[in-house]
Amino acid sequence: MNLYYQLSKIGFLKNSYAYKFLFVTFIGIHIPLIGLLFFVLFGKEHASTNTIFVFILLMTLLATGITLLVLKKIINPIEVASIALDDYRINRTVPELPMVFKDEAGLLLYNIQKSISDNEAYRTEKEDLVYLLSHDLRNFASNAQSLSRFILDEKPSETIAEYADLICQTTHQQFIFIENFINLIKEEDKISKKVPVVKSIQFHTILTLVSDQVEQKLNSKRIKLIKELEVNNGNLRMEEDLLVQVLVNLIDNAIKFSHPDSEIKVSVTLEKNKIIFGIADSGIGFDSVYKDELFKKFTNRGRMGTADEPSTGIGLYLCKKIVEKHEGIILANSKGIDKGSLFSVVFENLK
Repeated sequence: MNLYYQLSKIGFLKNSYAYKFLFVTFIGIHIPLIGLLFFVLFGKEHASTNTIFVFILLMTLLATGITLLVLKKIINPIEVASIALDDYRINRTVPELPMVFKDEAGLLLYNIQKSISDNEAYRTEKEDLVYLLSHDLRNFASNAQSLSRFILDEKPSETIAEYADLICQTTHQQFIFIENFINLIKEEDKISKKVPVVKSIQFHTILTLVSDQVEQKLNSKRIKLIKELEVNNGNLRMEEDLLVQVLVNLIDNAIKFSHPDSEIKVSVTLEKNKIIFGIADSGIGFDSVYKDELFKKFTNRGRMGTADEPSTGIGLYLCKKIVEKHEGIILANSKGIDKGSLFSVVFENLK
């Protein structure tokens, strides 16, 4: 940035990035001519043609090298801006870019710094506001629920008791929604801060961790989890805990919409250098027309499970967000209602 800074001090170059390029190029083009002039004036009086030719060739190569080096240094503000954007996108690191330059590159640096700072301030304010509203809403719901329970304790008439019970049920659903909303914000923030790195992952270990986390829900509906590993390990740009989270969410979803005494199959296969995690069930399935709706947060396509389990509306959304952040894809397929479903998570097996 030092050369760019020095050139920006020159009056006619201050406000134009293009003029800086043209100025350096102009000087570079004339270095051979200046060198030849000095050679003629101060060199040997009877220099041979070959000597002059070699001298001009060397001066031209030298001038070209110097010019390219200087132009590379002038491009430095663009490189700095690119690195700052990548670092913010991946690590949420707010840069400190210079904001005093007046040309096009300076304007780019200014706008990137201002946009990132404003976006970070907005994110912080939004999170604070959401947590504040969630806290207040929880208090309002808690007050209504407490009052309805006091009414029920007084042994009111049957009609009033029904109304009070309805208030209890409604406020309980409000609590669930508020908790899901807060969890969504926390999970999205956690995902955004994770830095994707290539790791060698043992799939048997991953599936063991997943099985432990879903065992209780499987037992409650007497569902058998079948594991099929065609490949034992792979290199994925993903943390093990996030991969476990994705698979647990998908299996939870399969359990919710599977019938008791059924089976869920988890498979890990390798096809054309692609690692594919498959979660297949024989449950209630879905109409393929609405498969994209499944991955939207708080979708109106949410359904009760086969044992009346509630749907939070965020599980599949978070799965999609995690997978796509780590350069994978997630797919949902079903042959129709009551014909089961298959969810596939696909990653490239990196070297």
